[in-house]
Amino acid sequence: MEIADVRKRILGTIERAKQRAADRRARTDEAARAYSTFLESTAVPLFRQAANVLRAEGYQFSASTPSGSVRLMSDRTVEDFIEIVLDTNGETPQVVGHTSRARGRRVVENERTIGDPARLDENDVLEFLTKELEPLLR
Repeated sequence: MEIADVRKRILGTIERAKQRAADRRARTDEAARAYSTFLESTAVPLFRQAANVLRAEGYQFSASTPSGSVRLMSDRTVEDFIEIVLDTNGETPQVVGHTSRARGRRVVENERTIGDPARLDENDVLEFLTKELEPLLR
């Protein structure tokens, strides 16, 4: 094969890789802005409301806002919590729910995608929260 053909194909590959990386950075930046708004206006207030309801019912839970996330955690066991974070590792950034619960000496962790930060609403968050909360209340 001619060196000119090899060079041309490799340069094309380099250009496509650069364009893909630039597109991915733009999607990630846009998702980070949408996630910040979602976190501030939807997820954090809802997690705080949930913590207040749980406390009123005698369950010791607190809501906290570690950097870039919101977490509902048990005041009894540090391994029992539900949190929402932005996952930018994939091709498309997604809001991911992470749940951890202690069962004896074992810690069971679970992650699931909740959705696009620009399209999520209170019902999506509440559905995730109530489904993941049930095992922690046993």
